[in-house]
Amino acid sequence: MYDYDLLVVGSANADLVIGVERRPGAGETVLGSDLVVHPGGKGANQAVAAARLGARTALLARVGDDGHGRLLLGSLRAAGVDTSGVLTGGAPTGVALITVDPSGDNSIVVSPGANGRLAPEDVRAAGSLLRASRVVSAQLEIPPGTVAEVVRALAPGSRFVLNPSPPRPLPPEVLAACDPLIVNEHEARVLLGADGAGGGPEEWARGLLATGPRSVVVTLGAEGALTASAAGEVHRIPAVRVDAVDTTGAGDAFTAALAWRLGVGDPLPVAAAHAARVGAVAVTRAGAQASYPTAAELEPDGAAGPAAPARPTAAHRGALSGVRSERAYGG
Repeated sequence: MYDYDLLVVGSANADLVIGVERRPGAGETVLGSDLVVHPGGKGANQAVAAARLGARTALLARVGDDGHGRLLLGSLRAAGVDTSGVLTGGAPTGVALITVDPSGDNSIVVSPGANGRLAPEDVRAAGSLLRASRVVSAQLEIPPGTVAEVVRALAPGSRFVLNPSPPRPLPPEVLAACDPLIVNEHEARVLLGADGAGGGPEEWARGLLATGPRSVVVTLGAEGALTASAAGEVHRIPAVRVDAVDTTGAGDAFTAALAWRLGVGDPLPVAAAHAARVGAVAVTRAGAQASYPTAAELEPDGAAGPAAPARPTAAHRGALSGVRSERAYGG
């Protein structure tokens, strides 16, 4: 019996967002809107997204003892995330500097701050959280050695989900634990390298599976997504069409929803289709965590409970619309 449906191990940032008519080129200055500060970071985003959907969620992360850290803790707790694993101190809270253009596309620069201090010993100290979690999700805005320690500390029967963002080479033990490895086109190309990045999504998925993951999800923007398993099953998920307002954090919503639905028992293609709906709602609203829907908001009558299973109906089929943000943000 698990106490948590999902444990997220990852980053927590303050998102400093400015709207611009167009993103600046090298050496160029453009005027933007007033600065808005939102709670963000890939780890905190995933934890909030899952909790808002009804998942019993905990976060293992590190923030600074500062205003940004208190902002993040408040947002996490308001969403229902267990913050007993959120450590405080060691460095200022991480910050993401984000520009958003009128189409909803964004560009992001991250200063890791306290995220870079989340260490393997912190994972070992949180062993009770890992043993109590059905699914564990991680990203690469924390040190790679910490992610490797998460894999070593996984409880028997727990499932590991990884979004390798920002992309970097991964050790075999981490790749072998991924079920799935979730990448966008940019991340797939980086992980495969120049020799393996040719062809299309099916070829990328096969190439990534050859490196060791048990399954792979490739998000493809307007082309939807693709799921693939080591058993040879490949499924195309068409895109959900929406008018994007702000794509910041939408990839994190996708990953969180998919990780949760896998823990509930959905097959990978069905979980990805459900996650697509969550991501599609998120891009129609401003901000990251504030944009994430509840389970009831995904249903036309607003009556669905948090554990209602996703079915591969026309309404469920789709992948993240506005995955352009994933290419900028790495979701």
